[in-house]
Amino acid sequence: MKVSRKVNNHHLAQLKALIKAQGLAAFLLTDTVHGYYFSGFTGTNCWLLITAEAQDYFITDFRYREQARTEVTGFELVIQEQSAYETLGKLIKQVGINKIGVDQDELTLAVYTRLNEEIAAGTLVPLPNPAKKIRRVKSAEELELIKKAVEIADKAFLHILDYLRPGITEKEVAFELEFFMRRLGGTRNAFETIVASGERAALPHGVASNKVMAAGEMVVLDFGTVYQGYHSDLTRTVFLGEPDARAQEIYRVVLEAQEKALKHIQPGMRASEADLLAREIISDAGYGGFFGHGLGHGVGLAIHEEPSLSPRDETILEPGMIVTVEPGIYIPGWGGIRIEDMVFLSPGGCEILTRSPKNLITLI
Repeated sequence: MKVSRKVNNHHLAQLKALIKAQGLAAFLLTDTVHGYYFSGFTGTNCWLLITAEAQDYFITDFRYREQARTEVTGFELVIQEQSAYETLGKLIKQVGINKIGVDQDELTLAVYTRLNEEIAAGTLVPLPNPAKKIRRVKSAEELELIKKAVEIADKAFLHILDYLRPGITEKEVAFELEFFMRRLGGTRNAFETIVASGERAALPHGVASNKVMAAGEMVVLDFGTVYQGYHSDLTRTVFLGEPDARAQEIYRVVLEAQEKALKHIQPGMRASEADLLAREIISDAGYGGFFGHGLGHGVGLAIHEEPSLSPRDETILEPGMIVTVEPGIYIPGWGGIRIEDMVFLSPGGCEILTRSPKNLITLI
């Protein structure tokens, strides 16, 4: 059954309330992710001027005029005449607002400088983007779209098990995964597909290379797809031949660490506490120095969203968040093992969305 997405008006109301609470007249969103999230626009050029209490404005160029008229609801459509900067400057003077928040983490210095040339000094206020906070918690509709993206990735993993063999390159495996997910309805890759075999498995982000895979090697597969804008993220490690005792032991440690996190992660705990659940297992086994990234991250319209399950993130986890749980051990000159699932945080714990098997898989 096809799942579809509609704009959630509650999200826009939440954003307007946060803008007002920060003492702002408006907030400027300049990326297409938020254009899609708040307005339903699927094009590649838009700015949204969200006001605290008045009319909201959607700015795009002539190329997207008709598309915006069809897709965008709840906004006054503004078609830029020359540049978006000049159009925004005129609009701000016209509506009479003078304290506008901008994303301090995403807006480039060049864009910020150009905006200041068109807008009165002191009008722009660099701040953390409140829209990102809203996106942390997924609606029921968003959950269903992510489940569909996860389902496609799960099917791709089972498919690739019949394809993997010594003598083919990592890139060939990546291409097969990507083509298969497209055939199932994925619109694009969630990120650059990781296929890392042998010693390359020690690279946490070892994107697929021309390396030929050999018998006896481990293979880390980390991939996902995008479905109606929403991402999936799945990692499994398999073996092209019977793994030795060391590989079996490290696999057991990683799996135990992940299972402990999956069992105990829940709303109300800090993101750093979730990270510690798995990190303690890996450290106690003597591999703490080989687990150098956080336990996981939020996933939604972007592959990396808030919160970050890391030792440094003190965000309180909330029901409705969707995060990855992906401990790993990476040993230079030997290889690495990572196991990753996506989970939905429910009031009583978490629902594991990923269905791919996690038992130690030997393919030949």
